[in-house]
Amino acid sequence: MNISTRAADVKSPINLPNALTWLRIVMVPAIILLFYLPYAWADPAACAGFAFAGITDTLDGYFARKLQLTSRLGAFLDPVADKLIVAAALVLIVSKDPRWFVVIMAVVIIGREIAVSALREWMAEIGARGRIAVSGWGKIKTIVQIVGLSMMLYRQDLFGLPVYRMGLALSVVAMVLTLWSMNLYLRAAWPELRGSSRL
Repeated sequence: MNISTRAADVKSPINLPNALTWLRIVMVPAIILLFYLPYAWADPAACAGFAFAGITDTLDGYFARKLQLTSRLGAFLDPVADKLIVAAALVLIVSKDPRWFVVIMAVVIIGREIAVSALREWMAEIGARGRIAVSGWGKIKTIVQIVGLSMMLYRQDLFGLPVYRMGLALSVVAMVLTLWSMNLYLRAAWPELRGSSRL
């Protein structure tokens, strides 16, 4: 969830949206600790922590727009927090399930996040970041990804349902959506990328 900094004046960096973003960052070591605790409740707790972090991702953007509490710090921290929490979850999952297709899924998702971040930074430098605003596909990808990874962190069957395998299936869908949304961003940026070769 990207927070725009187009407001005429820059608001204080100490506000509710930024507090939620900082909370999401602080949740990373907490989730890691919970994931490795040797207790039956540790996996559900790690799942709950990750899901809560995903909810704050939606809330910080909502409050930033609703209350017009935008800031440059928030615009910087929000994508950092998003990518940090997702990358941490993927690394944790791979540490317990290093099968080749799980590793590939993790590499693709993390690689896409790095590539799109670099693309947005470059587009911002040339004043064309608006061309690659978050798309509807990107938002759907985020929702599917948060749900899928939450289920994979849970790791236990629930009411006879194979929660981990269901989460893996959703995460694979998220991976496909990840590649599709990246394709849309690249297509939107292509005129600038192609033009840059003539500089």
